[in-house]
Amino acid sequence: MKNLVYVLDFGSQYSHLITRRIRELGVYAELVPHNFPLKKLQQAQAIILSGGPQNLSERGALRVSKAIFKLGRPILGICYGQQLTAFELGGEVRAGKTSEYGPMEIKITKASPIFQGLRPKQMTWMSHGDQITVLPAGFVTLAQSANCRYAAIADENYKIYGLQFHPEVTNTENGQKILANFIKISGAQKTWQLKDFLEKTTADIKKKVKKDTVVCGLSGGVDSSVTATLVHKAIGQRLHCILVNHGFGRLNEIEEIVETFRKYGKLNLRVIDAALEFQDALRGVTDPEQKRKIIGGLFIRIFEREAKKIKNAKWLAQGTLYTDAITSGVSVGGTAAVIKSHHNVGGLPKKFGFKLIEPLRELYKDEVRQIGRLLGLPKSITERQPFPGPGLAVRIIGEITEEKLDLLRAADAIVREEISKSRESVQQYFAVLPSIHAVGVQGDARTYGYPIIIRAITTTDYMTAHWAKLPHELLERISVRITNKVRGINRVVYDITSKPPGTVEWE
Repeated sequence: MKNLVYVLDFGSQYSHLITRRIRELGVYAELVPHNFPLKKLQQAQAIILSGGPQNLSERGALRVSKAIFKLGRPILGICYGQQLTAFELGGEVRAGKTSEYGPMEIKITKASPIFQGLRPKQMTWMSHGDQITVLPAGFVTLAQSANCRYAAIADENYKIYGLQFHPEVTNTENGQKILANFIKISGAQKTWQLKDFLEKTTADIKKKVKKDTVVCGLSGGVDSSVTATLVHKAIGQRLHCILVNHGFGRLNEIEEIVETFRKYGKLNLRVIDAALEFQDALRGVTDPEQKRKIIGGLFIRIFEREAKKIKNAKWLAQGTLYTDAITSGVSVGGTAAVIKSHHNVGGLPKKFGFKLIEPLRELYKDEVRQIGRLLGLPKSITERQPFPGPGLAVRIIGEITEEKLDLLRAADAIVREEISKSRESVQQYFAVLPSIHAVGVQGDARTYGYPIIIRAITTTDYMTAHWAKLPHELLERISVRITNKVRGINRVVYDITSKPPGTVEWE
């Protein structure tokens, strides 16, 4: 507890990412509600106030107890957290004349331990409408941007710091160095290791499950694979895995998954072919949120039907991650904005009949890969690219048809094959089929076919991402192969949108 850092959640999409970044520094951090009891906050070595979607200039904005600033703990406010710190301590916050969203250069105007080792000018990531207009007593300005007079502030005597930008995202230059400086200021010691998490989680599963049987929905992705392997490590053959084939997988995907797990791990695995059920349920549906909810709901019903056939099954293991919860609006404080529904989050009916085990819910994707490596899983699993639960159903924009699925599978296989062979440093790449047609010329004749969108990103945590700057020769090769080999596709385009403002997936 001496080395614990509490992150107060005000609903930012990056709240969990702050926690993750602190853990990367070897210090245990925990995300808690914005109204977490003061008595428990006293146990922390330091406190961080996250950003949030609200503005203090609006009625109903989330607040924090002023008593937090009298606990004698080092405090760091980020974005909304900085504004809230200034506001509660007597400063003024108002809607800015100019909002800042995206990359913004700051100039460090005063030396401070939190900026130790940094150059005078730094590129940061801003995302705010409100800003501080009057500093509270005792605070000084540490940095400013072209549109923000108080880009960083501090009361060094009480070790209270505020940053209007987001140091936790990779878009901020030296953001992790800034957080490391704050941890150094706090005096917290580096005692957090994933191997400790693995040992504790394994022991917790054994204690919780006792002699019961656990069922797990195995998709073959890294999340469900690591979950299944971790639970199997804890309880052995009392784990039963079910793979529900919804028919929206990539080319030859189901066969490859089954072959991998029947060769490795000796897990109990049943494959349920439900492709026709899912296609019938989605007939005529075009809205992406409706697609996700229909797929998630039907998946649960089919899974429940099959799981109830397993004797003494009382527990359900799911590979839910931090990112799944927060993009679904399930933050610790219940204050995050909904970006998209996730089939693992909030999709369980109240009378499902199974108790839930989510051993990875506190982890990010890169941590899950590390856990997989600690468990001895092969690279084909630990390095597998993320694939959405609804599969190609949310990579087809608009209504799903068998023709579109065939087109997308063929084009996607070419994209993945070519980028994989190129050995470019890209974390995720795939094809998207939009619902529009384009005029083309093929074989000296007019065509009216679908375009294919290529999406490729570089990222460390999937919370933020840059579009991958693939060589033009590679993109040309992909385009030529797709338009020549996939009948019905006559145009290929490349998505050059980062996250934010976009998301990794299109739907």
